[in-house]
Amino acid sequence: MKILHTADWHLGKKLDSFSRLEEQILVMNEIVEIADQEQVDLVLIAGDLFDNFNPSVEAVELFYKTLKRLSNNGKRPVVAISGNHDSPSLIDAPDPLARECGIILIGYPNAKIQEFELNDFKISKSVEGMIELKLNSFDFPIRIIHTPYANEIRLKQYFGENKEEALNEVLATNWKNIANEYCDENGVNLLMAHLYMNQKGAEILEEPEGEKPIKIGNADMIFSEAIPPQIQYTALGHLHGFKNIGTEEKPVVYSSSPLCYSFSEAGQTKYVSIIEAELNQAISYHKIELKNGKPLIRKTFDDINVAVEWLNENQNALVELTLESDSFLKADERKLIYQSHDGIIHLIPKVKNQEVETVEYKFADQTKDMKELFTDYFKSKNGNQEPNDEIKDLFNEILNS
Repeated sequence: MKILHTADWHLGKKLDSFSRLEEQILVMNEIVEIADQEQVDLVLIAGDLFDNFNPSVEAVELFYKTLKRLSNNGKRPVVAISGNHDSPSLIDAPDPLARECGIILIGYPNAKIQEFELNDFKISKSVEGMIELKLNSFDFPIRIIHTPYANEIRLKQYFGENKEEALNEVLATNWKNIANEYCDENGVNLLMAHLYMNQKGAEILEEPEGEKPIKIGNADMIFSEAIPPQIQYTALGHLHGFKNIGTEEKPVVYSSSPLCYSFSEAGQTKYVSIIEAELNQAISYHKIELKNGKPLIRKTFDDINVAVEWLNENQNALVELTLESDSFLKADERKLIYQSHDGIIHLIPKVKNQEVETVEYKFADQTKDMKELFTDYFKSKNGNQEPNDEIKDLFNEILNS
């Protein structure tokens, strides 16, 4: 059995004010093509399907169309859970119609999914927090323990969380009880979750820049030791870089986001994970690189002409550009930079030698006119540097309006 694991689509996400929808359409097409080329039997999407609770019409349309294509018109089951960016009610809403297409949408933790049967597969068993799938082409079932993102309120509602009890214990106990009762050696056993998980004692994995940090109940992080021993592969969402925090024998994998969504991810390669599962065999997996999407690049220059030359040569990138200079950028310099490239997300001017002489003006000298007072104020905030003529003219324009 071949399974595709992906996560953190963040459909509808913008980089500052720059839309990524065209890139997302391309990379969704690529994921569908990989699923078809690899002839996968099942697709897992581990949360953060959208970028916010109220996604745009275009993002919702792309999501449903992609799921329908991934399901191969109901022949291939697709299981998607909500993440911390998703509205669980929005994810759950189309479930009755989605089931007709072989799509299983799970918004809330510890949910019990309604059993159903299509021509090529069926949910043969469903309990709170787990489904068992039986595909006609295989003589063994696949069990999926599912845990969508759970905030403190949802945990109390769905797991009966005790305030004194750490989330690790709550989840570990819940997963263990399910695994002990339903995950025997006569099937393949998986866990899918959208959680901030790491190995105990390992280096802390940084959450992506701009990502909503997960703070759940009394714990910031779930430790992989909570995963029951019956689980052969854990499909995670939340962190945007591909990483196995488990072992080769029992992988615990962040499959990565399909695009670089912040400049902290600049230079990252994005992947989907392809899992190969056989009865009574250790699971194997490999990653497939995603090639669509604009690269995100951070660059620093101290010469505007060199910066413009580089920008002209890298038109396909989205850029965070830092310009170091002895004085503040002038309007014509900014205009030249922005005219050379339409993918500049951030332009950061950095004045050199800001630490030189510092001047304190504790009190405004009432004998000076407003323009002189502005110059004193500017120098006090900018390392004793005089404002250039452009800044002075702008202040005069404001003063005279």
